[in-house]
Amino acid sequence: MWQDSGIYFDMPLSNIQMGLGEKIMDKLDSIEDTKGNAGDHGQLIITNLRIIWFSVAFPRINLGIGYNAIIDITTKTINSAQGHPCAVLYLLTIYQNSRYEFIFTNHKNKSARHCTSVIGIYRAYNSTKLYREVKLRGGFIQNKRLNILPKEVVNSTTHGVWNLSTEQGNVGTFIVTNIRTVWFADMNNQFNVSIPYLAINNISIKPSKFGPTLVIISKESQNGYILGFRVDPVEKLDILLKEISALKAAYDKQPILGVEYTSNSESQTSETVKPEYSWDVQENYEILPTAFNLYSTDNENVKKKPTYDPCLGLAIEELREGFSTSKSWSSLFNI
Repeated sequence: MWQDSGIYFDMPLSNIQMGLGEKIMDKLDSIEDTKGNAGDHGQLIITNLRIIWFSVAFPRINLGIGYNAIIDITTKTINSAQGHPCAVLYLLTIYQNSRYEFIFTNHKNKSARHCTSVIGIYRAYNSTKLYREVKLRGGFIQNKRLNILPKEVVNSTTHGVWNLSTEQGNVGTFIVTNIRTVWFADMNNQFNVSIPYLAINNISIKPSKFGPTLVIISKESQNGYILGFRVDPVEKLDILLKEISALKAAYDKQPILGVEYTSNSESQTSETVKPEYSWDVQENYEILPTAFNLYSTDNENVKKKPTYDPCLGLAIEELREGFSTSKSWSSLFNI
């Protein structure tokens, strides 16, 4: 699942369509990408994983902003050139160690729905991390009972399961649901771990000094945790492995991400984006270096000395390291 993790410019149509588990929560017209495409009105699509904006006139000009890249959201009301108030949404993001700012303005009317929807859905995303991330020593166990998430169903509970993360091991309870696996120690419920299927990279039975062990390895994006569990009799390990593998396979086909939001205003939502015009799809494309510059907040106040550019035959502002006018020119016109 890449949609929520980064910032993407000028995506092809295949990347704008909804992925598995992704759904459109709200959709608004006449939204301007004020910083990068001022004066060009477009459509803002808010999903449970990201924000998508694309130009109505040139749909190949678009943005994808994952919620996991957002570090701050602010809103305010300004007066437009025509004198009427407009709601403005500011997003500050960080991606690949660089900070980017996005500004979306609703010029259609006084509505601030694009602000309230983004903030509401972003908060819902942040409050549902147990669906997507490995959690150690969390507060999801109370009085030796699992706090069930919305849409979560417990499939099995196995007692007497040893967590082998320490030299001596700790005995506890292993719970398998339709969303995750959970283990907690019998002597200390706060010694626990929640492993959603979305975060699992591999699950298998391997030998260890404690005997055959159920090993769960999380994805690199989830710190690559290696967790081992042992249960007696050994035959139960095979049952657990088959059970978890089957539930994970079912989950991968139809992920439950937990992000829910209901808008007070009527909104057009659809699982497929179907604009009323032809898309100029670029399946093989290169991210334009200038796009990152437009939205970057780094070194904005640094004055750069002019330098001669042989490609243009002109003196221009010194470009950032790794950029060149010839590369930007050829990328822009696909030559």
